[in-house]
Amino acid sequence: MTDRNDIETLIAAADLTRPAPAEEPARQYYYIKKARQLVKEQSEERGRPLTACSVCFGCQMNARDSEKLMGILKDVGYEESEDEDSDFVIYNTCTVRDNADQRLYGRLGFAGGIKKHKPWMKIAVCGCMMQEQASLDKLRASYRFVDLIFGTHNIFKFAELLCTMFESDRMVVDIWKDTNQIVEDLPVSRKYAFKSGVNIMFGCNNFCSYCIVPYVRGRERSRAPKDVLREIEGLAADGVKEVMLLGQNVNSYGKGLEDPMSFAELLSEVCRIDGIERVRFMTSHPKDLSPELINVVRDEPKVAKHIHLPLQSGSDRILAQMNRKYTRESYLALAERIRREIPDAAITTDIIVGFPGETDADVDDTIDIIRRVQYDNAFTFIYSKRTGTPAAAMTNQVPEADVKRNFDRLLKVVQETARMRTAIWAGRDEHVLVESVNEQNPELMTARMSNNTLVHFPGDASLIGQFVNVHLDECHGFYYMGTMLN
Repeated sequence: MTDRNDIETLIAAADLTRPAPAEEPARQYYYIKKARQLVKEQSEERGRPLTACSVCFGCQMNARDSEKLMGILKDVGYEESEDEDSDFVIYNTCTVRDNADQRLYGRLGFAGGIKKHKPWMKIAVCGCMMQEQASLDKLRASYRFVDLIFGTHNIFKFAELLCTMFESDRMVVDIWKDTNQIVEDLPVSRKYAFKSGVNIMFGCNNFCSYCIVPYVRGRERSRAPKDVLREIEGLAADGVKEVMLLGQNVNSYGKGLEDPMSFAELLSEVCRIDGIERVRFMTSHPKDLSPELINVVRDEPKVAKHIHLPLQSGSDRILAQMNRKYTRESYLALAERIRREIPDAAITTDIIVGFPGETDADVDDTIDIIRRVQYDNAFTFIYSKRTGTPAAAMTNQVPEADVKRNFDRLLKVVQETARMRTAIWAGRDEHVLVESVNEQNPELMTARMSNNTLVHFPGDASLIGQFVNVHLDECHGFYYMGTMLN
């Protein structure tokens, strides 16, 4: 990533008396400078600084995108606010499950009510949901008060879209169907000073039959290794101690590059960067998690001992219909290898209940794998029909009562096995990253172990962002109470 001072120099050098450059990111530096002027004019008109609120739904990729959006908003003159009663509100959407769609519509209704009393207020909606035609059509027809709509492929154009929005009296819609562009080196406002997500690739080529992501995020595109490493070096220089490498399937990283590099090789390179003390990654697809990657996680002290390995189903029949490209036996062999090679590693997973055609016997197969793998945590979801996916057209949708019954019995086993796994660390000393003051007790700090387990211990806010050693005194289900060691 280009140094902040360098970015500011490039923005200052933009000549607004000339047409905007065609090349990126110089084009966006031009529009950042222009947007600063437009925001300043509105701020002077209001007699105060303008405020902006960003609301994010969905995954770690969305969270990183929201940091980029807020980075632009702050750079052009907005003050960040957590209150949706702001001068500018942007909703970064998810469309993996229907409940995220419904949450957006509820929040938009609320924001629209505020805007009736604040006609200068601007409302924007972006992200995965906007790549779906039906959702886009609904917003255009029923939420006419929205000022700006864009999708996942052109987030880097945010400054340019802001200028278009300010200069238009109509809803601005800019949706790209796909792209091969990767544009970075733009302002980012990180949520945490001491840790950061880093996009290493975008898109997905897997086309699981239930998943909308390949349709809304596009095909896989890997960033050049030198660009990833340069960004992380910049983060380290800025005080970041932990990075999370992000991709829909990080195991596919590098396949489309001119000089291919495996994800395991990239992970090793990241670990060589001075100042970075811990490296995480999300998410690994079981079909191509390599022995090489397991070895890097095992041998490299900086790599967090945590592998998220989505199962989705333990039934071979359902896995085939999901187009997951592995079997229960190959998945079990992979999980057993991880347990054997990295005994301290946490394995977490995603599981879907109620996929079309799923029977009680199929759920029994999933429960069997849960008991055999002994997940440290599992995120369990009820199948959500997504229009446009092959699974949505399947005629054998499972009755809601059956889904609820199977979900409850599977969740019970997940919770039992996860509690057992968490409890095995009691009495150990762990090197943890202190992340925050505890939400329930301000005399406690909340920290995260390498395997992603939380531990709460007495301390003060001066510890936030530091690695400390903590003795794990007592397990409370899915977290620990501990004592900091000298």
